[in-house]
This record gives sequence, C-alpha cells and structure tokens, in this order.
Amino acid sequence: MTEVNVGYIPIPDTAALEIATDCGFFEREGLKVRKEIIQGSTAAIPDLRAGHLHFCLLNHVTALVAQDSGVVDLRYVADAYQAAPETFLLMARKDSPLRTPADLRGKTIAVATLKSIGTFTTEVTLKAHGLTAADVKLVEMPLPNMPAALQAGTVAAAWMTEPFITAAKRQGAKKIADVMAGPTDRFPVSGYGTTAAFAERAPETVAAFQRAITAGQEVAASDRKVITKILPVYTRISPRDAELVTLGAYPTTFDPARLERVAALLREYGYTDGSVDTGSMLRLLPPAAARPTG
Repeated sequence: MTEVNVGYIPIPDTAALEIATDCGFFEREGLKVRKEIIQGSTAAIPDLRAGHLHFCLLNHVTALVAQDSGVVDLRYVADAYQAAPETFLLMARKDSPLRTPADLRGKTIAVATLKSIGTFTTEVTLKAHGLTAADVKLVEMPLPNMPAALQAGTVAAAWMTEPFITAAKRQGAKKIADVMAGPTDRFPVSGYGTTAAFAERAPETVAAFQRAITAGQEVAASDRKVITKILPVYTRISPRDAELVTLGAYPTTFDPARLERVAALLREYGYTDGSVDTGSMLRLLPPAAARPTG
C-alpha cells in the first residue's frame, strides 16, 4: 500500500473522499489514505508545497490566487463541489437588526480564511448592495466556531456553508444573503489538487487517487441517501440535521470551462492579474473519468 496524506474540511464538499474511503475505492487502488483536517486551503497550501500533504481539497479562489502569485504550482486531479442555492450564506443572529448586505457597513464578518472563496463571494455580494470589502471588517474563524460566535455577538455576520448553516438555524440564526447568486450563481467551489512536483514524481499514485476519488464523486452525484448517511460520521452532525442540509452538486468530470469561469471573475475583481493558465492546471486529467479497477 502507498500511503498518502490528504487535507480535507469536514463539510459536504468532501463527501466523495469519505465515500471512497468507506467503499474501499482507495484500498482497491493500492492506496492507504491518511486524512488530516485543515481550516482552509490558505493554511493547507504550505503543507502541500512542503510535501506533508500529498493531496488536498482546494477552494478554487485560493488555489488560483496562489497559482497566480507563484507561491505554488498546483495540479487539479478531480472536481469536488459546485454551489447551489442556499448552500453558502451570510448569516446573522435572529434578533440582529441586519436585514440585507447593505446593512453590513462597519460590521465584522467571519470567514474561514482570508483571500478565499468566502471573502471573494462576500465581496461580490457586497458590491451588489453598494458596498466594498473596505466597508466591512473580515476576520478569520474556523467554520465550526461560527454559530456560537454569532450567538455570542463576537461577529455581526458569518459566511457559512453546510452543515453549519443548519446548525446555526437551529440556534436561531437567520439568512442575510445567499452569496452564490447573480455572478456567482451555481459557482464552482472546490476540487482535489496536488503540486506539479508531486504529480511528476509519482504519476501512478496521482492516477490511482484520481480514479478512486472520481468513483466517490460518482456515488455522491447519484445518491443523496449515501451522503445523508455518511455526513454524521465525519462532520459530527446529527442524523436529523444530515437530512436537512442543503447540498450543492458533485461533478464527475472536470470541465475546464468551470475553472475558467472562476478565473475570469477573479480577474474582474482584481484578485489575480489574469496570467493564470487554468488549462495547464488540468493537464493531468484524462478525457473521461476512470473507475477503480478490480
């Protein structure tokens, strides 16, 4: 068995990783996966670059910004998650006077990591309501801490995804805005990636991981019941909440147009200078998804 370290976040994005593990897809490919929880892609990229992590869930915003800056040379091996309505929200306390993003001027907003999918989609949402990122204070906070921070008044609002949205609603939080709307409607969110150096050094391992995770994506895409069953195992939410969470999509192939859509919007908002070659980041992917052998 070849051991690989995989960075992940216990959110619906990584359902395919859990499914592939539970179904033995990695084992069938000769891989022993060691999963490590990360706070976000920004914090994980140094470990990926240093070789401590071999693969990692990467939100596309952070990955493309890092690629553009030259701090790392990334290669995607599979798509992971695409937003749907109500899957990524700005939340506030139920008794908060905040009603829309226009009310957030001067307020503190929690995001998982800065310069990431959270800050970017928040900025897009603010712009639609006449504000900019300079009009608010964005602070980093682990996703699991956000519902309690809202209730304690530590932050005025929080950028949240499932299953924390459902948990926050149960504690009395309310939606201010769906950040995946307008320009970011059904926005591509994340994929599984590695470094170009590791891909060149261990192409067979990368191909094996790709086959296993793609098989997991196919299960996730075809059967909501499997996701509902496995979410409580790795997110530690209740089976009842697992039934209630709103899920996005699990693409089974990586359409280059989806990543280019992210790149184009990042250029528009000045997150990158426009030099990111998204095609080269996807060059490891085969024409069609492969399934585990055996």
